Amino acid sequence: MKTYEMLYVLDAAISDEAKESFVAKFEGIVSGNGGKVVSTDKWGVKKLAYPINYKSDGYYVLMTFEAESAVVNELDRVAGLSTEVLRRMITKK
Repeated sequence: MKTYEMLYVLDAAISDEAKESFVAKFEGIVSGNGGKVVSTDKWGVKKLAYPINYKSDGYYVLMTFEAESAVVNELDRVAGLSTEVLRRMITKK
């Protein structure tokens, strides 16, 4: 298994419970497919460099995990379908 990092930006306007559910959802995808979540850093609400969908603030989360490439594809697919996820980037560490 390889180590990856996923940085994603959630809409800052959603509730704290919804933010936590997204964090748990992405961690569950990794662990449910045989991967291991190493760490999850919640950076909090920060100003975006440029407006995305007319929003100027985002909630940043950095998740480090170990998994196979199929898990990375599934994470990218699920994050792309969620309208609350403004941006996401998955890189190999």
